[in-house]
Amino acid sequence: MGNKTKGLLALVGLGALAYWKYKNSSPEQQQMVKDKFNNAKDNLNKWGNDIKDRANNVASQVQEKADEFKSQAQDTVNKAQETVS
Repeated sequence: MGNKTKGLLALVGLGALAYWKYKNSSPEQQQMVKDKFNNAKDNLNKWGNDIKDRANNVASQVQEKADEFKSQAQDTVNKAQETVS
C-alpha cells in the first residue's frame, strides 16, 4: 500500500474511533463536543469575514490611488495641451 492509502485508512480509523467514543459518551460530554464544534465554526466564520473585510479595504485603497494617479495624469495632459496651443 502507498502512503496515501495508509494515511487515508488511518484517518478513517480515527474518525470511526471518534464516532464510537462520541456515541458511548454521556449526554453532557456530547453537548461539550457540540459546543466545541460550534465555537470552532463561529471562529472560522469570523476569521473568514475579517479576511474578506481586509481584502475589500485594500481593494478600495488601491482603487482610490488609481483614480488619484489617473486625475494627475489627466491634469498633466491638459497642461501640456495648453502649453502647446
